[in-house]
Formats: sequence, C-alpha cells, structure tokens
Amino acid sequence: MLDQWLIGGILIAMLILLVLDKWRYDLVAMMALLTAAVLGLVPTSEVFSGFGNAAVITVAAVLIISQALWRSGVVDALAGWMKNIGSNGFLQLVALTSVTTVCSAFISNTGTMAIMIPVALQLAQNSGNNPSKLLMPMAFGSLLGGAITMVGTPPNIIISDIRRDTVGDAFGIFDFTPVGLGIAVAGLLFMWLLSQWLVPAKSGRSKSQSLYDVSSYLTELYVPEKSSFIGETLFELENRSEDDFVIVALQRGEQRWSAPARYLRLKADDVLIVEANAETIQQVIDGTGLELNADEEIDDRFLKSDDITVLEGIVGHDSRLIGRSAGDIRLRSRYGINVLGVARQGQKLGTVLANIRFKPGDVLLLQGDAETLNDVFQRFGCFPLAQRSLRIGSSKKLLLPLGIFVSTIVAAALGLLSVPVAFSLAAGLMVLTNILPLRELYDSIDWPIIVLLGATIPLGSALERSGAADTIANAVLVLSDGSPEFIAVGLLLLVTLILSNIVNNAAAAVLMAPIGISMANSFGASIDPFLMAVAIGAAVPFLTPIGHQSNILVMGPGGYSFSDYWKLGLPLSLLVCAVALVLIMWVWPLY
Repeated sequence: MLDQWLIGGILIAMLILLVLDKWRYDLVAMMALLTAAVLGLVPTSEVFSGFGNAAVITVAAVLIISQALWRSGVVDALAGWMKNIGSNGFLQLVALTSVTTVCSAFISNTGTMAIMIPVALQLAQNSGNNPSKLLMPMAFGSLLGGAITMVGTPPNIIISDIRRDTVGDAFGIFDFTPVGLGIAVAGLLFMWLLSQWLVPAKSGRSKSQSLYDVSSYLTELYVPEKSSFIGETLFELENRSEDDFVIVALQRGEQRWSAPARYLRLKADDVLIVEANAETIQQVIDGTGLELNADEEIDDRFLKSDDITVLEGIVGHDSRLIGRSAGDIRLRSRYGINVLGVARQGQKLGTVLANIRFKPGDVLLLQGDAETLNDVFQRFGCFPLAQRSLRIGSSKKLLLPLGIFVSTIVAAALGLLSVPVAFSLAAGLMVLTNILPLRELYDSIDWPIIVLLGATIPLGSALERSGAADTIANAVLVLSDGSPEFIAVGLLLLVTLILSNIVNNAAAAVLMAPIGISMANSFGASIDPFLMAVAIGAAVPFLTPIGHQSNILVMGPGGYSFSDYWKLGLPLSLLVCAVALVLIMWVWPLY
C-alpha cells in the first residue's frame, strides 16, 4: 500500500508541475522517474529501459520519415493545389481541413501544420476571408487525422506496444482505422457545418496585410555634418539607449543597406531608419546631435533588399526561445537579426522588445539575411508563416520517398516486418538516398518527446506493479457500478481526453493504459476496447491550446485566446466521445 501512495504522489506531483509549465515536460518526467528509482519503485535494471522500448524507436523513426516527406515536397504538392480553390470561405475550410487530416494520418501533425498554416494565411489574405475561421478547424483536423493510423500520433504507437507487452501481439498499423476514420469523418462534418458559428472571428491579423504595421514604428534620423557621432559605429549608436533602439536600414547617397552591419561607421548626410518609441528617439537625438528627418513617409521598402528580408514566424512548443528574450540570445550581435515585432494572441506587444520573454505561440517579425533567418528559425524551433517556395522537384524526386513510404506501410500491414523494424528501415533508406541529408537526421527528431516517453514508460510500469492501477480502476468501476460495461469504457475515454488536454498526450496514454488494462481484468473482458478508448482520448485534446503542438501553432496567427478553444473544442470532444464509444463497442467487443 505504501508503494501505491508513493507512486501516486509522484505522478500527481508530476501532473501538477506539467500543468504549471514552469519546467519543460521532459525534465519533469525525468525527475519523476529518478525520484521513483531512488524510492525503489522502479528497479535499477529498468530505470532507463524506456529508452530501448520499441515504441520510442518507432516514434523517432516516424519523425524522421515525416521530415523526409516534408522536405521532399510531398505535402507541398497538395498545398500547391490549394491555389485553385477560389475565394469561397466554405470551400477553403473543406479543402484545408481535409488535406490536413489526411496528411496527419501518416506524417507528423506539427510538420503538416507548419506547411498548411502559411497556405491558409495566403488563401485568406487573397480572398479577404478571416484566417481565424480556418486555422482552429485545421489544427483540430490534424488531431483527428492522427487517430486514423498507428503511426499518426505517438499515443497510438505507445498503445500498440503496450498491447504487445500484455498479450504478446501488437495492434496493426490499420487496426486504429475503423474507429479513427469514423471520428475523423464525424469531426470534419461537424466543423464544416458549425465551426462558422463556434470559432470566434478575430481581428488580430488583418485580412489584407501582415499582423504588423511596421511602418508606424519606423523613424528617419539624419546625420548632419556637425554631429559628434560621425565616425562612430552603428553598434556604439545602438548602445546609447538602454531601451529598444534598432537600426533597420542605412541610406548613404544612392546606396541602401537593410539590416546594416554593426561595424559600419557613420558619415555626414547618412540617413538612418530606426525602430524605437518617441521617448527613446528624443534621448538619442539629444545625446548625439542627430536630426529628425520627416520629409517623407517611411514604408517597408527600407526593411528589405536583395539579401535582406522580413519574415514572420511562430515560436514552437519546444522552441529554445521559450522563457528567453532577444537580448538574452543576442540575436542582433550573434546573428545580425533584428526583432521588429512580437505578437501574442493576435495583439502586438509594443515597441520595447529586447526584454520580452517569448512564449509558445508568439508570432515574431524578424529582419535579416534570408539564409540566416531560415537557419535561426530551424535552430530555435520556430515555424515561418510566409509560404515558402515549393520544394517540388521532378516527379522522380517525389516518387522515391513516396515509394519507400508506401512500401513500408504495405510491409507493416501484411506482417512482413514489425512496425518498429519497417519504419526504422524506411528512415535509414530516406537518409541513404539523400532524401533527408545526414546533417538533418537528428534535428528531425523531437528529442523532448523521446525523453518524455523514455521516462514515463517505466513510471507506467511502476503504476501497474505497485497495484495503484488496480486501485484507480476499481474506483472508476465503483462510479459506474450497476451500469453496463460500456459506461466504464466511456468513463476511461473521457478521463483520458481531459488529461490529454492538461499534459502531453503521450504521457496521458502511458499513464492511463495500465488503468484501462486493470479495468478490463476486473470485468474479465478483452483489453482491446479499453486500450482503444485510451488511444482515442489521448489523440484528440481539443479543449486547450496546451493540449497539443498543433493547437499552439495556430494560437498566434489566429489571434486566439486560451478560452476560445473550448467553444469549438467542447462540443467536438463530446461528439468524438460518443461516436468513438459506439465504434469501439462495435469493432472491439468486450467479450
């Protein structure tokens, strides 16, 4: 009994820390695992066994394959087709959500959304439709798509592996499809018919222009011959103010430099284009002898050149920028990148940018060398909002990755190879054929998810070994006492869904699966309907932006607040639970 209280306390503490979001979830899970090991709840030989688990290897392989398919332009080919949709908002909604759902059944939800969000924004801008009406249904569509196949989402891979450990036979790659496809179709139909009224129309991003009206924050400063700052560098000028003072361009005669190098020295008659508030501008003028030059209206032409561009991007859920500011990272001095704007939930956060600590879903406006910007986005885990040029080469380049992927699916579905082996082999072939360069191999793996799975799998085993899973299962059965057995399955589905909206959905699957197995054993029933209930509940966290990466990615561009998600997410969750329960009982009978 003591072991049950200890493991229960550790898991409750872990869940509280995950909800508070003060530390990243992989660190929290690892600390929980080590605490359980110190207390003797996890045997020494099993502490790090999770990292060798087949489910962890499969998740890593699927992420590599997803990155290879993304890089080869397979999804871009579908995105390019979207240009033919027209300006009808309903048709845009149907097409975008359908493509997102189908792609998410086979590749990473996040990778799909990274491509489809810019497509949706461009369609909305060209047609004058509000993008907030498109982005949330797309995010939810990606979650529905993930439930269709075993490789669509990490919880399905975990549940399949748990079944193999329990009964000796894993779920097949398409065993999830009857239920997953059913809830996907029901969910899409629901959103097509009702999301127009349930998704709030947001005004954070204009229908016709970028989120930021940058020109309203730019000022021209003229360097007169009498200025004491002639001969000094731009670096020294920027350091004259403790507040935000960013030099975004330098005009010298017929020459113009966007995002000029900080070592350039000022000359007489130079014109500086700076971003700063009025008080800071006045402070710099008083201290340097520069003059305000308001002869012409300033516009975005000063921000770009042949090499310099301005790009918007979303701070990802695992971005290295989270909790840090531009000043901390020294984006300007280390990378030559200017932060021109930051928006949160669709609202610009003002002009004092250097000390703003970034959060998941923030939208950034960055200026710098185009190639450097792409590297910075990839390095720090951000997703560009501008639709990039399609990476579609010849049909041969598309056929090779598609051929490898389809062959993998067929081999796994026919049982010729186990899913972990098939997908690991496919990942290797993607690298060997240079579809995915070797240098991008490890960057394509979401390492926090891998660490989370490796840490929580032994905790799930400890929950079962201590008897805590049986105790929780019996408590759930008491709640459903006297009711038909399917009520217990429905309760398990509902609790898992609620938990997946609070913590990472992979962790929810690991923690709830042992409870589901204990409930099945109490009934003397098959574990399959209970495991399927956990899989569906973990796959569809619609209620909060923190429930899944896809929800976070649309928060900034859509201008959504935290409370906007449940307006569509709550009725959609109830519908999914009802449809899933019927399909589970039909496809996976209790006895």
